[in-house]
Amino acid sequence: MAEALKVGVAGLGTVGTSVVQLLEKHGTQIARKTGRAVTVTAVSARSRTKDRGIDVSIFDWFSDPVEMAKQADIDIFVELIGGDTGAAEDSVRAALARGVHVVTANKALLARHGVDLAEVAEENNACLNYEAAVAGGIPIVKTLRESMTGNDVSRVYGILNGTCNYILTRMEADGISFEDCLADAQRLGYAEADPTFDIEGNDTAHKLAILTSLAFGTRISSDNIYMEGITSIATADIQAADELGFRIKLLGVAQRTETGIEQRVHPTMVPKSSAIARIDGVLNAVAVDGDFVGEIVLVGPGAGGNATASSVVADIGDIARGDKTLVLGMPAADLKPYERARMRLHEGGYYIRLSVFDRPGAFAEIARCMGDAGISLESIVQKRQALEEVQAKHDTDQPQPVILITYETTEVAIKEALDVIMSKGVVAEEPQMIRIEKLN
Repeated sequence: MAEALKVGVAGLGTVGTSVVQLLEKHGTQIARKTGRAVTVTAVSARSRTKDRGIDVSIFDWFSDPVEMAKQADIDIFVELIGGDTGAAEDSVRAALARGVHVVTANKALLARHGVDLAEVAEENNACLNYEAAVAGGIPIVKTLRESMTGNDVSRVYGILNGTCNYILTRMEADGISFEDCLADAQRLGYAEADPTFDIEGNDTAHKLAILTSLAFGTRISSDNIYMEGITSIATADIQAADELGFRIKLLGVAQRTETGIEQRVHPTMVPKSSAIARIDGVLNAVAVDGDFVGEIVLVGPGAGGNATASSVVADIGDIARGDKTLVLGMPAADLKPYERARMRLHEGGYYIRLSVFDRPGAFAEIARCMGDAGISLESIVQKRQALEEVQAKHDTDQPQPVILITYETTEVAIKEALDVIMSKGVVAEEPQMIRIEKLN
C-alpha cells in the first residue's frame, strides 16, 4: 500500500470535528477502498483548549491556518473556516500555490473566487475539491463534473437551503406564520440568530452559481442571479397553493435559454405530483435535466456536521485514489463568459394574490389591466370573507382576497400589469406574485 496521505484540517467547528472523527472511525475501510491510508497530521483552530470530543494534542497545532497551508507537512489542506476573504482565501491560495491539494466546504469562497482558484490549482497540478460546498451530503458536484459528461444539460434546479425548506414545510403542516416558524427554526438550531443570509436567498444563490458553472461551462457569476427570499410568503399563499394543487418551495434554478443562461432564486409553486414537491423539512434536493439521461433527482441532508463531513471525506478519498478532475469540469481558460438571459416565458405562469376593494367595477378593472398587458388568466378565485366578519368591522368596502392564475407570460408583462393595477386604487396593498414552475 502507498504511503499514508497526510491531511491538515483548518477549522475545528462542527464539520471539522466530524471530519477528524470520521477519518478515525472508518480509517481502515477508507484505506481498503482507496488503496491508501489517510491520516490527520495537523490542525488549526482558534482555541487549542476547547473541548471538542477529540484529542488535538496528537496533531501538529497551528494557530494560523495560512501558516499551516504554507509550512505543514501535509498532502491535503482541508479548509472549513468559512468566509469568502481573509484566512479562508489566503490559506487556500497558499496551499494550492505549493501544490498541496485542497478540499473545502466553502460555497462563498468558490462563488466569489472559484475560477481564479481553479487557475491556481491547474498551474500547480493540485486538486481543488468541494463536494460539501453545495447541498451538504448530496454528491451533486461529482454528478455534474463526472457523471454528466456525456449529456448536454438544459436545466439544473433544486431546494438548496434546509432552513427555508423547514420553514415552508412547517407553515404548511401547522398553519402557522413565517415569523413563528422562523423562531422555531432558531430554537431547534436550523436557523442562525441572524437568518438573513438563508431566508433572503443568498445561501441558495452562492450554491446555484457553482452549479451553473458546472452545468453550462460558464465562468461563475454569482452577481448575476435574480434573487427573492421567503419573507413575503404568508399562510394565505400556503393555503391557496394547497387548494390549487401546488406546494411552495424556495428554488434555485439555472436554465439555458435562447438569450443566455438564466439564474434565479425565488419562492416557487411546484405541482404536488413533482418529485421536488415531496422534499420536506431540512432536506435538500437537486434535479438535473440532460438530453440523454433525462431528469435525475438527488435527495439528501443539505447540512449538518456528519453529512457535510461525509462529502469532505469523499473528496479526500478521490485524491487518495489518485483521481484528478478539473475543478470546474473543464480547463478554467475554456470556461465561457457568463451571458445573462432575460427572464424567460415561465411555462407554468404566475400566481397572484390581490387584496381587492369590494367595489363595483374592481374586478373588471383588474381584468382589463391584465388584458392590456397581453396576459391571459387561467383562473380567478375570490376567497370572500364571511358576511358577518365584514359587518362586524362596519366596513362595506372591506378588501377581499382574490387569487389569479395566469397562463405563461413574461416577467416584464406581469410586473407592468401589477404596477398599473396598483395605480388604479382598486387594491389595498402590494400584490403578492409567485412563479409557477412546470416540473416532472
